[in-house]
Amino acid sequence: MNVLDVLEPSQIPNRYKEMSDQELEIRAKQIKKKLGPNLYIPGHHYQKDEVLQFADDTGDSLQLAQMAEKNQKAKYIVFCGVHFMAETADILTNEDQTVVLPDMRAGCSMADMADIHQTIHAWEELQNTFDDTIMPLTYVNSTASIKSFVGKHGGATVTSSNAKRMIKWALSQKKRILFLPDQHLGRNVSYELGVPLEQMAVWDPLKKELIYEGDKQNILVILWKGHCSVHEKFTVEHIHALRSQFSDMNVIVHPECTFDVVQAADTSGSTKEIIDAINHAPKDSRWAIGTEMNLVNRLIKSNPDKHIVSLNPNMCPCLTMNRIDLPHFVWALDMIEMGKPVNEIKVEDETAHFARLALQRMLERV
Repeated sequence: MNVLDVLEPSQIPNRYKEMSDQELEIRAKQIKKKLGPNLYIPGHHYQKDEVLQFADDTGDSLQLAQMAEKNQKAKYIVFCGVHFMAETADILTNEDQTVVLPDMRAGCSMADMADIHQTIHAWEELQNTFDDTIMPLTYVNSTASIKSFVGKHGGATVTSSNAKRMIKWALSQKKRILFLPDQHLGRNVSYELGVPLEQMAVWDPLKKELIYEGDKQNILVILWKGHCSVHEKFTVEHIHALRSQFSDMNVIVHPECTFDVVQAADTSGSTKEIIDAINHAPKDSRWAIGTEMNLVNRLIKSNPDKHIVSLNPNMCPCLTMNRIDLPHFVWALDMIEMGKPVNEIKVEDETAHFARLALQRMLERV
């Protein structure tokens, strides 16, 4: 799934686009009732409310994939998220279960910043430089092929919640780590663990080179040059502007934000940690949140006793995370009811095998 796919015309029949929201909602409810336990709908926190209202469970990407794995009854899993999340669900679920992504254009630009060909080349170059001293780790926000590569080479996946634990584990196994595909999460968590910036390098997959000044043998963390286009839009200037206006403003950001933003914020945390922090915050407290806008808006609505804003006042929802809408969702349900499911996500067996190893190594340590 490439982010450029969002430019391609959608294959959805026009009649779904012409239906009113009320008609679409009625149809969705009818199909959910008819299919009953044969249908399971996991919904990611970043999804639109119009779709998330039909989710059986909400959560982050790995949490939802695990919930799908535990659901042995559902024949169809309609994943309201993005492509890499649906891939993970397919990897973890049974052969007789079908995973469907309502809109195939729903992807992740960060996941697309590391493809398997780039990764194989980088690994060969890094092995020539550092020999067998590197443990590969990949953020779960990555393609199945990257998860598979990591699993095949003894590494594991990580989430933003457990990245600290997993990086610590990896550095106890090998002298160095290669962290894909988000350089900011890798940098922020490694620094928190005590790895100085001077011992971190960046691998540029486009230039095919290691960016580092000094003796390369001092490198402990090699960061893939990838990033989240949403979280990079939060800046230190945004923090300063809000604090100059409100001295009691609490700033909480996701660790996918840049290093300077994480250092300037009061705290950083995963999506779940952000949700928990806001939900348990004192009445009338002020919060500026540095993460995806759909989630921020949902937290504002569910916490009317607090003063909550987006850290970036001009932030828009993620283009690809926000792709699934009611027409695509209902179309996917209709096709399942007709026995002709569309947009099935199926990971090839060998790829799934090694990707599952990477996931299992993580799950054994959390």
